[in-house]
Amino acid sequence: MMYPHPIIAKEGWPYLALVGGVALLVHYLGGIVWSWPLWIIFIFVLQFFRDPQRIAALGRDLVLSPADGRIVVVEKTMDPYAEREALKISVFMNVFNVHSNRSAVNGLVKEIQYFPGKFVNADLDKASTENERNAVVIDANGQVITLVQVAGLIARRILCYIHVGDRLKAGERYGFIRFGSRVDVYLPLSAEPLVSVGDKVFATNTALARVPGLD
Repeated sequence: MMYPHPIIAKEGWPYLALVGGVALLVHYLGGIVWSWPLWIIFIFVLQFFRDPQRIAALGRDLVLSPADGRIVVVEKTMDPYAEREALKISVFMNVFNVHSNRSAVNGLVKEIQYFPGKFVNADLDKASTENERNAVVIDANGQVITLVQVAGLIARRILCYIHVGDRLKAGERYGFIRFGSRVDVYLPLSAEPLVSVGDKVFATNTALARVPGLD
């Protein structure tokens, strides 16, 4: 859901408080010689939970990237959540990417499906069907767009803050995945992909595809 952008994601505040508190205590008792590894961990956690505000890519009929990362899949396949043939575009997030997830389109949330599963490397194709995942099916002006948060090798928590019946705006923050993962996007076959495998993308800033009649 939308909330004032604090630069650091709200999901990271408990982790920062814990690691920072321990680092300060060890620094006070033993000095930098003993505390420097904890400060390095603190800096890593700080960068992982950064959550910068984003400006949406300009243009009509655009599907925005729901996550930061690298494109690992652009292919036609079955969308098992909306039960249709679709164009699938997958974004892999490593531990150095921003992990906030944002809506790819304006639309109405029609379904939310959660599946428990494994935690294999999210860079692998089988992660889409074997890993823990959460699928959101959106009606975008009559076009069906499915966003799937997929847990990864290190990720152990998928967070989704929306509900069936909610209306989303393109670029609106709707979830978070902790510590490495991927997001699969299923689009109508009429979609024109604007990215290729290997491309680096940024949530909201980058358009993944163009779908005629989306807006």
